Amino acid sequence: MQKRRILIVDDDQLLLRSLAEWLRQLGYEVDEATSLSGAYEAVDRAGYDVLLVDVRLGEEDGFDLLQYVRRNQPTVPVVLMTGYGTIELAVEALRAGAFDLLTKPVLDADLEWALERAFSHGRVVEENRRLRQQLDRQLGEFLVGSGPRMQRVLEIVEAVADTRATVLITGESGTGKSLLARAIHRRSSRRDGPFVEVACGALPEPLLESELFGHVAGAFTGAVGEKKGKFLLADGGTIFLDEIATASPALQVKLLRVLQELSFEPVGGNQTYRVDTRVILATNEDLARLVDEGKFRQDLYYRINVIHIELPPLRERPEDIAALAEHFIRKACQEVGKPVKNVSAEALALLENYAWPGNIRELQNVLERAVLLGKGSQIEVSDLPPRLLHAGSTSPVRPTSSLKEALEDPERQIILEVLEACDWNRTLTADRLGINRTTLYKKMRRLGLDISKLGRHSPRS
Repeated sequence: MQKRRILIVDDDQLLLRSLAEWLRQLGYEVDEATSLSGAYEAVDRAGYDVLLVDVRLGEEDGFDLLQYVRRNQPTVPVVLMTGYGTIELAVEALRAGAFDLLTKPVLDADLEWALERAFSHGRVVEENRRLRQQLDRQLGEFLVGSGPRMQRVLEIVEAVADTRATVLITGESGTGKSLLARAIHRRSSRRDGPFVEVACGALPEPLLESELFGHVAGAFTGAVGEKKGKFLLADGGTIFLDEIATASPALQVKLLRVLQELSFEPVGGNQTYRVDTRVILATNEDLARLVDEGKFRQDLYYRINVIHIELPPLRERPEDIAALAEHFIRKACQEVGKPVKNVSAEALALLENYAWPGNIRELQNVLERAVLLGKGSQIEVSDLPPRLLHAGSTSPVRPTSSLKEALEDPERQIILEVLEACDWNRTLTADRLGINRTTLYKKMRRLGLDISKLGRHSPRS
């Protein structure tokens, strides 16, 4: 295991050498500096896990070094030391970005404790940085697209990501609305803030209002304590409201106020909270049609339709399937440890000619299944589900059929196959299909599938 490296900066050479020798005996690799110029040179030359810096360096100020490190190596914790500790100095140090402030003479136990916490903090920061890079890479791969429609989507994302404008994302189920919302957040100056996602269609109205705005104790039966809402938890970051078309008229009124004023009261409370939250919404419904039918407020529609991004269905972007397939195969191989490299030309042709009623989510599920069940180093036609083979051999759709009608039969067949495989367990079926239970229920009603069978064989559904 590589030794942890510490830089000590102190103009008291006796104390500096004594402290450095003690830390070396504890197993650390220690460098020393007695001035700011020496410290700057050391920081630029080497990478440190922690800096121990005296506040008073003769005529120089340790806070100057703190600011230098914050600008150039912001993940490195800086522990300040002073012989003149006061509450005011401690507050100033923490506000300036110091990890801790120790008062001289520094006790061995206090220093060891401070160093361990600083090392742990550094590991967490580095892990978060690595995870953010991984997420950025995955989102970038997901957003791959050479077709004009996806290129237009990417152009809009880059243009609006770092603004406060409300974004409405529309598109069929499975087109990647949630991932696109995360991509917008990751490309904004709010990237280090929270990203909070709420599936509006998964909760009944009373619970959804509490989920969004929180509640006070006693607000309703079962509200035994206070709860913070998602809008408050998303303060300083982004909140993503999926399936916004399912919001009730009463909730739509409250959402309109939040979007206009960025303020709200929790359920049962009278204290007003103000938040700095960027709002992204999504739906697979035609909101303009719902407005005409009186099912969605016109003023709310105009308020959320500031920036509209429509994600095209996968059947309209077959030129992107090869790149998406490569991404999903690599991801699946990393998870299960199989050495699948690519898709055969014949299998890729089937993927590109299939209608994909489940869109990108269905493509991902198909490729994960193929990686798990495949025997060779590439995915062959035999590794794909039978429905893709049947779809490739069916006769052309009659010109008089609408696209929606033409897609209903394969969608019905897919859902029915998974329902039967899961013994009509609603939760398990929704998980297998990569959709939530509310969406599954709505699709079954629209496609004429027998809803009464849900849960008949499994009490957990």
